[in-house]
Amino acid sequence: MTARTAAGDPRRRRASIRTRATAGAAIVVLVALVLGAAAFVLVLRASLVDGVRNTASQTLDALSSRVEAEGAAAVDDQDDDLLVQVQDSDGRVLAHGDDAGGAALSTRDESRVSRDDEPWLLVSDDVDLPGGGDGVIVVGAPLEDADAAIREVVVLLVVAVPVVVALMGLVTWIVVGRALRPVDSMRREVDDIEAGRLHTRIDEPGSGDEVDRLAHTLNRMLGRLERSQEVQHRFVADASHELRSPLATIRQHAELARAHPAATDVGELSDVVLDEGARLQDLVESLLLLTRLDERGAERDRTVDLDDLLLAEVARVRGLGSVAVDASGVGAARVSGDERLLARVVRNLVDNAVRHAAHGIALGATVDGGDAVVTVDDDGVGIGLEDRGRVFERFVRLDDGRARDAGGSGLGLAIVHGIVAAHGGTVTIEDAPAGGARFVVRLPVAL
Repeated sequence: MTARTAAGDPRRRRASIRTRATAGAAIVVLVALVLGAAAFVLVLRASLVDGVRNTASQTLDALSSRVEAEGAAAVDDQDDDLLVQVQDSDGRVLAHGDDAGGAALSTRDESRVSRDDEPWLLVSDDVDLPGGGDGVIVVGAPLEDADAAIREVVVLLVVAVPVVVALMGLVTWIVVGRALRPVDSMRREVDDIEAGRLHTRIDEPGSGDEVDRLAHTLNRMLGRLERSQEVQHRFVADASHELRSPLATIRQHAELARAHPAATDVGELSDVVLDEGARLQDLVESLLLLTRLDERGAERDRTVDLDDLLLAEVARVRGLGSVAVDASGVGAARVSGDERLLARVVRNLVDNAVRHAAHGIALGATVDGGDAVVTVDDDGVGIGLEDRGRVFERFVRLDDGRARDAGGSGLGLAIVHGIVAAHGGTVTIEDAPAGGARFVVRLPVAL
């Protein structure tokens, strides 16, 4: 049986929380009441038997004194619903009360006998008979009243315990049902929310309890889903636009070459196709990189020297000869991470600085406490405070950088932000000493 079949089989579904809570509470109360009732019956029985024993012992003490003074015949007038016998040392009955005739009673103290189908408790004591000789006086008290009281109590408990359990179960069912009613209402509301209605929010009771906090958490989740959907829609729209632009350029030049072969040579067409193809390749690779970062993050199990990555970029930019490069601030800085991705961070920041620099850029690397700090400065126009968070969004290009040759695809800084975040770091923008923008990357140093 597959997991899906098992999950969808109604026979495998667990009972509702309401049912389980009621059943659990009923079982606990039933066990507690049964144990309490049994203990009560045992204590009550012991108490009643002790009362019977005390009654028989008091009678025994009184009769022992009379027998020692008057002889065995002193018990002949006992007719107060007690069994009384006086026996000699050989067990022969010397005298007895009105109800104790016949066979000799047991002389074992606190023994129980049945006489005339009634239970009796016997107590005994040795006595000195007048004129010499030893005897034993036995007194028996009836247990019928005690047993009848126990039976009545047992009957009452047998009736009362199920009634109490049933009432408790009913109360628990009602209370749990009322407590879960807002949860069921929230479930129906959330179940009715479709992908196109993520702006909908469920009602919050405002009670401050667990249900209210659950409603608040669900609304926050819906808010995150709504924002994620908006970002996804914007991302798809921007990606479609960015991918369509180079394709349209290639197609336009191809159609022009076909319609007017004399106006376009093969070299010019090849240059356009190669340039736009490279742009398409870079855009697709950037999108794939961002997708991988969103899904899996970055590996952080290798030691990377950030100063080596910066010096490699210094050599590359100096080789291009487009702007001056100041590398005097590059010092040793080592982190744990993916060298290829961190090199992409440095490359994107340096390319962005070169693109916006007026005369030169400056690179720096140092260790500040537990962080490795990388700075990339340019002497351009800088970035306004209102745009410093927005530039790390995907497909965002500021007004002065919207030209394709100047602004790129709008994914470079988004990739920087994604890679740095995947390594547990941060990237921020400050004012550069030269007047342009300073990008500051902080990453945990390698242990």
